[in-house]
Amino acid sequence: MSGQKTVTPSATSLAEAVKATKSRGLPPVEQWNPPFCGDIDMEIQRDGTWFYEGTPIGRPGMVKLFASILIREDENYFLVTPVEKVGIRVQDAPFVAVDFETSGAGTTQRLTFTTNLDDVTVAGPDAPLRFVRDANTGEPSPYVSVRRNLEALIDRKSFYRLVDIGVHYDGWFGVWSDGEFFRIIPSVELPQEG
Repeated sequence: MSGQKTVTPSATSLAEAVKATKSRGLPPVEQWNPPFCGDIDMEIQRDGTWFYEGTPIGRPGMVKLFASILIREDENYFLVTPVEKVGIRVQDAPFVAVDFETSGAGTTQRLTFTTNLDDVTVAGPDAPLRFVRDANTGEPSPYVSVRRNLEALIDRKSFYRLVDIGVHYDGWFGVWSDGEFFRIIPSVELPQEG
């Protein structure tokens, strides 16, 4: 995305996206194929804060609007409308999972996550959990799929709660949700109780 011109989305296309979001839920961004118009000075920081031209966007409704037209292609992120596509920067993941609820137990357990923007997703085959370990520290960064190839970084308190409900299965420590077992760490790498 570097080397592209800086642009500002037009008020008309954003107004169309607002109407689509309010009247029918999420806009059908997967059906749109607008031309790429360059990058804008917008960034989503690791803690989920959206910035425009270096200033936090303080209106939650505006952030939710932008999030509703966010797409990911490979490792690049874009805001799209029916008439334009602009690149933005994302430090880690575009959402943060700030809480989850547990129902059921064992292999029938379901983990329902809520993001900082009020998206709700049930971890499972269609919305997998993913744990990436830092090459230097070995510390895991946990993620849950939210929608459209977009993920939420699971916040620290929620990750600790996942560890509390974790179990050992097939040589791994992890969690069950919606019939799927998600591996966190090999069982042999956990400290032995004793």
